[in-house]
Amino acid sequence: MITLVVGSILKLLMSPPSAAVAWVLSKFELHKKLDSKDVTVTFNGKDLEEEEKIIFIDYFNKAIFLKKYYIFPGNEKLFLQPETNVLPFVINVKRGNQDVNFFIFNYDNHVDVVKKYKEKVISYSLSSEYLQNYTISNLNASN
Repeated sequence: MITLVVGSILKLLMSPPSAAVAWVLSKFELHKKLDSKDVTVTFNGKDLEEEEKIIFIDYFNKAIFLKKYYIFPGNEKLFLQPETNVLPFVINVKRGNQDVNFFIFNYDNHVDVVKKYKEKVISYSLSSEYLQNYTISNLNASN
């Protein structure tokens, strides 16, 4: 009887339910899916309208992760304020007492994302045809 109980416990530990596995993996996920209800998206200081924000977040969520950039301590500013003419879209997410900001820099062949929370800065690259081609003219055309 004891071996049956111990065996059952070991089996549960060795193959946890998929919900538990998903939760653990989500803690280490770099490009997390965002819910448009929980975010604000701004461009050049102006908030995107609700419909535009939903579309933008949907394409952000569907973007394909390309690679992570390694940021050496002290070089965070180079990623947050790169020397380019590209104005970033800023996604602000409030998680509990914590604010998480995503700075989205769209280029012709990729999208750079700089994620800032607390004092940490993480940067990675995405592929998304929609985000790569998204410009302020798209924003003005919807108004």
